[in-house]
Amino acid sequence: MCGLSGEIRFDGALADTRAVAAMVDAMIPRGPDSGGLWSQGSAAFGHRRLKIIDLSETAQQPMVDSALGLTIAFNGCIYNYKALRAELEGKGYRFFSQGDTEVILKAYHRWGPDCVRQFHGMFAFAIRERDTGRTVLARDRLGIKPLYISEAPGRLRFASSLPALLAAGDVDTSIDPEALHHYMSFHAVVPAPLTILRGVRKIPPATVMVIEADGNRKSETYWTLSVNPTAEDKAVSAEEWEERVMDALRTAVKRRLVADVPVGVLLSGGLDSSLITGLLAESGQTGLKTFSVGFEAAGGEKGDEFQYSDIVAKHYGTDHHQIFVPSAKLLETLPHTFQAMNEPMVSYDNVGFFLLSQEVAKHVKVVQSGQGADEVFAGYHWYPPLLDSSDPVTDYAKVFFDRSQAEMAEVLEPGMLGQDVSRAFVAKHFGQPGADRAVDKALRLDTTVMLVDDPVKRVDSMTMAWGLEARVPFLDHDLVELAGHVPAELKLADGGKGVLKSGARKIIPNAVIDRPKGYFPVPALKYIEGPYLEMVRDTMDSPQARNRGVFKRSYVEMLMDAPKAHITPLRGSMLWQVAMLELWLQTHGV
Repeated sequence: MCGLSGEIRFDGALADTRAVAAMVDAMIPRGPDSGGLWSQGSAAFGHRRLKIIDLSETAQQPMVDSALGLTIAFNGCIYNYKALRAELEGKGYRFFSQGDTEVILKAYHRWGPDCVRQFHGMFAFAIRERDTGRTVLARDRLGIKPLYISEAPGRLRFASSLPALLAAGDVDTSIDPEALHHYMSFHAVVPAPLTILRGVRKIPPATVMVIEADGNRKSETYWTLSVNPTAEDKAVSAEEWEERVMDALRTAVKRRLVADVPVGVLLSGGLDSSLITGLLAESGQTGLKTFSVGFEAAGGEKGDEFQYSDIVAKHYGTDHHQIFVPSAKLLETLPHTFQAMNEPMVSYDNVGFFLLSQEVAKHVKVVQSGQGADEVFAGYHWYPPLLDSSDPVTDYAKVFFDRSQAEMAEVLEPGMLGQDVSRAFVAKHFGQPGADRAVDKALRLDTTVMLVDDPVKRVDSMTMAWGLEARVPFLDHDLVELAGHVPAELKLADGGKGVLKSGARKIIPNAVIDRPKGYFPVPALKYIEGPYLEMVRDTMDSPQARNRGVFKRSYVEMLMDAPKAHITPLRGSMLWQVAMLELWLQTHGV
């Protein structure tokens, strides 16, 4: 797990190594162990390294293979790198390091851009061909690892974080109205290639972009997800599906143990992280370190789920670390959380993951985490109403969107409003082949879009702020593809995630499975009052916010006058959503 960056020139000029160095410096938290810079003519790559696999200096990046004429900067982990290495050695390749970075280089030389189809893992990388001047950018199937780009006449820059691109300068930082609409309507999900800034885009998941020396480029989507059970799938018994799912999850968890350092677990006390802990214990892992976090109660809402994480930790005898965050610590930490965000993200658990990661990084460099199970196995409350929907787009918008287009007109200044691009995006996605029923359309959208640009992005940003690598077994692409074949009724059973729960009953305590569904609770940011309201008011009353011309002033004042009265359908604070955008912009000097 690391941070990569680079610049490619198409105008005959030398790549700007100072700009690349600035991006590298901005990503030191992502890779605190070492850094490097490589340049040759029109290209320069930068890298920050977190040592997880092959801790020696032979695995330093950017990595150059002079014999093959290739250079790489890579972020992520290829879990099947040892098997691929053996295969490549059988084809005559010789290796100078013991890690997965060099395996990508050799695999690229053997298979070209199609090498991505060989990889099990999470990755974003840039490869430069010395002899042709061609550059290839790639991102993993489910967008677990980020990759941002910015362009100007004659050049393209890329980085693992958006703030790194800002650190290099020369970026159009005006607000993108289409991205703003998604942020305010599509529950703060801004789908690739958009970001909130006009001058920054992100490579979509499952994409390989080939950039020629003259700047011409082409992009290919190398993987798509089908959530469309066949007649044969529907004939498979519930017991058989349970067995298949658990076998695939066991494999996914085992794959994510590949490391030359210990691997821990973020144990929230929910089904997903508890199941990961149980499977690790089942496989013989001992001395497993687990971590959970909780906050002070507010508005009558409890701020921790320690009672459930304690059950699992005690059951398996893990080395458990319980982290309690008082309100004063939460308030002083928020600005650092905004700094760590790749993009503005409204979920309250950003600060939870940030503080949890700070503590966890003192003990381990790698953790497994339960993100993705709700989207892949239908754990959210908005899926059952879609089971028999005859108007999928309307019904999905009704349960997931924060605001209708009519409400958006009350929120945004006229120059920022535009068309209902969020609803149009959902309609286009739902219209693609590979998902016939409304609920399956929603599951595919949430797995390949919402999950990427909300929970997964959040976890990457907050863990990497402390040089902590988070691995997500529920997003193993083999498991995700298998889940796409499971009939929706089996996933929706037992209050959601039915097929997962039935398998879990043979592994973890029932008290964790049958508990009410929980979310990462941070009540103080849902019921904004006291010092939190003062912080928001100071931000929204600032000259920067007033002059930005994004939100109607009357709307902002209405929210600040009664923050508890304005909650989104998904139980989020409308005031926090508005303030979060401005807080992020000001934090990053926009």
